Amino acid sequence: MARQSSDYSARHLSVLEGLEAVRKRPGMYIGSTDSRGLMHCLWEIIDNSVDEALAGYGQNITVFLHRDSSVEVHDDGRGIPVDVEPKTGLTGLEVVLTKLHAGGKFGGSSYAASGGLHGVGASVVNALSSRMDAQVDRGGKTYQMSFRRGEPGHFKDVGRTLSPDVAFEPFTNESSLDIVGTTKRGKTGTRIRYWADRQIFTADAKFSYEELVARARQTSFLVPGLKIKVVDERRLPGTPGEFATHEEIFHHDGGISEFVDFLSVGGAVTDIWRLQGHGTFTETVPVLNAEGRLESTPMERDCEVDIALRWGVGYDTTMRSFVNIISTPKGGRHQEGFEQALLKTFRKVIETNARKLKAGTDKVEKDDVMAGMTAVLTVRLAEPQFEGQTKEILGTPAVKAIVAKVVEKALKENLESTARAEKAQSAQLLEKVVSEMKSRISARVHKETQRRKNALETSSLPTKLADCRSTDVAKSELFIVEGDSALGTAKMARSSDFQALLPIRGKILNVQKASVGDMLANAECAALIQVVGAGSGRSFDLSTARYGKVILMTDADVDGAHIRTLLLTLFFRYMRPMVDAGRVFAAVPPLHRVEIINSGTKANEMVYTYSENELHTLLAKLDKAGKKHKTPIQRYKGLGEMDADQLAETTMDPRHRMLRRVTSADADRAEHTFELLMGSDVAPRKEFIVAGSEHLDQDRIDA
Repeated sequence: MARQSSDYSARHLSVLEGLEAVRKRPGMYIGSTDSRGLMHCLWEIIDNSVDEALAGYGQNITVFLHRDSSVEVHDDGRGIPVDVEPKTGLTGLEVVLTKLHAGGKFGGSSYAASGGLHGVGASVVNALSSRMDAQVDRGGKTYQMSFRRGEPGHFKDVGRTLSPDVAFEPFTNESSLDIVGTTKRGKTGTRIRYWADRQIFTADAKFSYEELVARARQTSFLVPGLKIKVVDERRLPGTPGEFATHEEIFHHDGGISEFVDFLSVGGAVTDIWRLQGHGTFTETVPVLNAEGRLESTPMERDCEVDIALRWGVGYDTTMRSFVNIISTPKGGRHQEGFEQALLKTFRKVIETNARKLKAGTDKVEKDDVMAGMTAVLTVRLAEPQFEGQTKEILGTPAVKAIVAKVVEKALKENLESTARAEKAQSAQLLEKVVSEMKSRISARVHKETQRRKNALETSSLPTKLADCRSTDVAKSELFIVEGDSALGTAKMARSSDFQALLPIRGKILNVQKASVGDMLANAECAALIQVVGAGSGRSFDLSTARYGKVILMTDADVDGAHIRTLLLTLFFRYMRPMVDAGRVFAAVPPLHRVEIINSGTKANEMVYTYSENELHTLLAKLDKAGKKHKTPIQRYKGLGEMDADQLAETTMDPRHRMLRRVTSADADRAEHTFELLMGSDVAPRKEFIVAGSEHLDQDRIDA
């Protein structure tokens, strides 16, 4: 085989020596070579544009996902420098895209706080791309340079179609930065388009539209005023752009307060609180001296802390932490300082008000304080230390103390504020935290007690519980019945071997609006949680539940539906794993009983129907067959109207009954619905009722 004329030259070696290491060990720089690594490359390019906006240059970023598997990022920042860098003799554009640890983020002169601090992001992406085209608008001109796997040169494109597979001619002696157009005066920006190298990435690696949109939305919250547009041209099945090009624009001026509002679910205990402050620290870092050598130099750093947080009525914790708008999903020093100060401050305030809060001598723990909390923590500092290029954990030690000091001071002011609104919120929040502590301690005691006695022992259970004899949890069933009248009939209808009965009196507490303390103080809620036997909230342990099925058996009227909704709200809020495991059911009692008259001595036949449509269908069928039925037709409005045999046959006997399983497949939608229908905010519920009133059939109202 003939040797190609364009073999390596010394210049090729100097350009590629660093990038070859990236191609040999890509995992060191991007974590992996699957879809996660592919997305990380995209984050590197986007973050460079975001850093420009963060520094006050540019307000628009556009990301294109092209059909040819390439991705393109536009910004209106200052544009990558195109003048010659004196030490290398290369243009700034080539230095940034071909040299590791080169860029404007060292020394703090160009970027006070940036996400990309190692100076390897763009060059790593270039090294792992089969083609990269970079265009820069500066000084009224548009400059362009192309690269193949990190090596600069020219692609022999045919027409306007760009491809990494066309012939490529690398530069041999010196690079040339092409001028391909002119721009309006004052217009600046950078456009980078690249094709990921399939020699490096796995065959199934692809850009995730959902991840990209989530990151774009998140960034728009973190950089107020920044507008990010995402354009998907790929027409991939299962994506919003499956049938046509899809665009989404993200633009938020409210900052992280708006982010917390977006992340929050359920009713609010407090407003969104903003904790802000800053601190300084000194660290010794290697800096290039005049001779071009690294020299250890003490540097004074500024660290800005900005936190938005809110507590809700639930117990799930949502925490997002960022350093220079780069997400740190595994936390780090800043999150350690936040959690430490949070716990310390609450312990001090609760200890001061222990008598008023009835807290006793027990101490709250971190989980008690963070239950129901939604928080966004951001810190900004120059040259933060991360663990690896993936930047998932902040390692700068001094940040911990600065964040802790800011949080302790600002949070204490909020909790001890004498302003009427904040004082009321603080009181409600402290009560919630103490209730969480008591609930945790109670669950621990209950768990220890359960270890010492049989799982289905009823000695400490409510006296109104009619328990079953079976010790097999998988087969046992708990029926929650409405009132004592239904209980009497159900006792005679049940199979006492495996079916237990718990009556509730009327409508239980609406736990969507109530605090944890109110819920635990409510006799019906407390009895139900005690009977299920697995705790509540964060301490709920599905493995210790005393029954395999929980069946809500309420009347087939409006009140029955309301009671069933209240019970489901309790399970959804405080015993969610039971719903997730598919162990909560709603009984389906019949609405009508039709007695068909048989001729002669044959006994009349009883047929039950479960809806108006089913009844009309049955009656039409009987008329067609010439059969008669007794009138008026029995319409059941309550379970107490049935006798034991009828209740067993239609609703309780596993051989004949019908159950409706309660699921949480769409948890977010369910959460929204519960909050709309059962929450404390009246206005949205009124709008929902008014909007749906025109669809109401008055004949369906039991009045």
